[in-house]
Amino acid sequence: MKLKVCGMKYRDNILKVAALKPDYMGFIFYEKSLRFVCEDIPVLPNDIKKVGVFVDASIEKIKEMREKFNLNAVQLHGHESPEFCQKLRNEHIEIIKVFSVENEFDFSKLKVYEPHVSYFLFDTKGPNPGGNGYSFDWTILQNYNSNTPYFLSGGIGLEDIEALNHFQKSAAAQQCYAIDVNSKFEIKPAYKDSIKLKKFIETL
Repeated sequence: MKLKVCGMKYRDNILKVAALKPDYMGFIFYEKSLRFVCEDIPVLPNDIKKVGVFVDASIEKIKEMREKFNLNAVQLHGHESPEFCQKLRNEHIEIIKVFSVENEFDFSKLKVYEPHVSYFLFDTKGPNPGGNGYSFDWTILQNYNSNTPYFLSGGIGLEDIEALNHFQKSAAAQQCYAIDVNSKFEIKPAYKDSIKLKKFIETL
């Protein structure tokens, strides 16, 4: 199972986390976010994929940021349509479409997106598009019936190791491609505790 560390911003912190070799690192290009990227991203090892996180941004803006920061994937947190996703996918980039989940979810509405995205990401519904710091009931993923792999997100921290190990053995985790972590590892918004992250990676 892959690991994505999202909401990175500060150069020194990015390099510390990169040394832990997560599979993905997420950078938020949403100006209302406390984790909004407003400086250059340092060069990362080729085996770490850079993900640009957008909320209802234009195709042009996403393309501009992709070229500027050499993004490998785009994570869409807004109301983007399947057609919008396909236009970006035509640019030969991984597309991660996010859906906010409470303790119930109608998975049938994902069907129209399946041909147009690389992955889904399930995050906890809250006041912000992401990084709310609490999780949803993972057992609802037993109803997931798509062949599209997904990222599991939403308030995941060190205290969830046992639950994650249990989840990985369940039928609900068959299509779980990656774990996405963010706020539970922060010292302050966008600044990650690399010691806690190292322990999480080693324990998991």
